[in-house]
Amino acid sequence: MLSRIAESLFWIGRYIERSDGTARILDVHLQLLLEDPWIDEDTACRSLLSVMGTFAPEGVDNVTRAHVLQGLAGDRMNPASISYSLSAARENARRAREIVSTELWECLNTTNARMPRRLQTEKAHEFFQWVRERAALAVGIVDASTSRDEAWQFFTLGRSIERADMTARMLATRSLTEASGPSWTTILRSCGAYEAYLRTYRGMPSARNAAEFLLLDRLFPRSIIYSIQRAEDCMSAIDPRADRVGHSNTVLRALGQIRNDLEYRPISEILAELPADMRRVQKVTREASEAIRQRFFPTQAEPSWIGEIS
Repeated sequence: MLSRIAESLFWIGRYIERSDGTARILDVHLQLLLEDPWIDEDTACRSLLSVMGTFAPEGVDNVTRAHVLQGLAGDRMNPASISYSLSAARENARRAREIVSTELWECLNTTNARMPRRLQTEKAHEFFQWVRERAALAVGIVDASTSRDEAWQFFTLGRSIERADMTARMLATRSLTEASGPSWTTILRSCGAYEAYLRTYRGMPSARNAAEFLLLDRLFPRSIIYSIQRAEDCMSAIDPRADRVGHSNTVLRALGQIRNDLEYRPISEILAELPADMRRVQKVTREASEAIRQRFFPTQAEPSWIGEIS
């Protein structure tokens, strides 16, 4: 496969997953700001922007829901925004038009064309639901109509790495506003995990069980461990050379180290250091993405989040 095609498919997967994950996080937190009058809106909004890897607008004393909505949803120049992600997914599909199916191209093209120029705060929930539905449609088209060859592996590799990153960001937002932060029930619902959690634990969410489910459950597709394992499987399928001793594949090494660290540490330790651990997961996804770029498409500069921690 051409390096240009592989890179486009990898980033289509990442951008679709980024738009979906960002919509889920914003939906939860903007709704929480509406419902809880005791939350300091400026502090909560600045913290959310920081977790999402972007900055508060310059010259603004009090950051509001409207600023967050514009910066992380409607700003077409911000790589962390929904609008940018949908536009970039469409552009990458155009670059790989000879291998992208007609159905996926039409889906991404239509989604980008229908992205509103200005977003109204009172209609934010409907917008986020629309973004999630369009992302699900795009992923469904790929899963239903793509051969499980290298094209599908690169697409799924991008999605899996981005999903691990987005779930880590979602868990990091749990401690943004101390006691007024989103409940574990809300976090589970935002991940589409509430019913799956109830079937697994058969009880109301506790901090320990909910965090364990979203971090370590090997069967739930939005958990960090599941996403990392899927990324490892895709990487092994793309580059099947097995090492007799250790791993020379830097992508597998980075993913394997964080997976082992999460799996073999007590959940109580992870909960006690949740924000720091989630930053480590984000750091590993960046390292894995950079290693993939150097290995498979080294001539291109990697699109990145704004404000990434080095």
